Amino acid sequence: MQMFRFGLIPILAFWCIVAADPFAQAAPVAKSTTSGDGIELEYTASDGTAIKTVFPVHRAGGVEYFSAGTGVEERSAKYPPYPLKLIFIAGPKAYLAQVTVSIKDAKGAVDLSVPDEQVTGPWLFVKLPAGAYDITATRRDKSEIKQRVEVGAGGSKTVYFRWKE
Repeated sequence: MQMFRFGLIPILAFWCIVAADPFAQAAPVAKSTTSGDGIELEYTASDGTAIKTVFPVHRAGGVEYFSAGTGVEERSAKYPPYPLKLIFIAGPKAYLAQVTVSIKDAKGAVDLSVPDEQVTGPWLFVKLPAGAYDITATRRDKSEIKQRVEVGAGGSKTVYFRWKE
């Protein structure tokens, strides 16, 4: 019993120090611009510089989407809820941008083609209605990955597209 008590005290002390770290920064929060044509992210860089980035929101055929995820700050940020988030990866850990994406539903209501120049980061957020979608992601070397994805009502689904490298 004494060993348990002495082993637990250092663990609890460490947890209290980490949980109360005054230098810990909360994840930045991205929000829609007032015009609705972008997603704005503000954060402070490690050198103290204030950074403001606006990701353009694209619309096609009633579907809204934007790309982000370049750099640690962007990947740690909290974004507005979109029903679908696609993540593009090459090899075991390398993120990938400049991917062409095609999204189609079986009913023909959604037929979206996102050109690679609009996928500026490894994440693509897409505002889709609930349903089943066939998604094709194509790298610049023309290798592609196809997946069928179910998007539910409410919430958000994350889908990974991973190429061998």
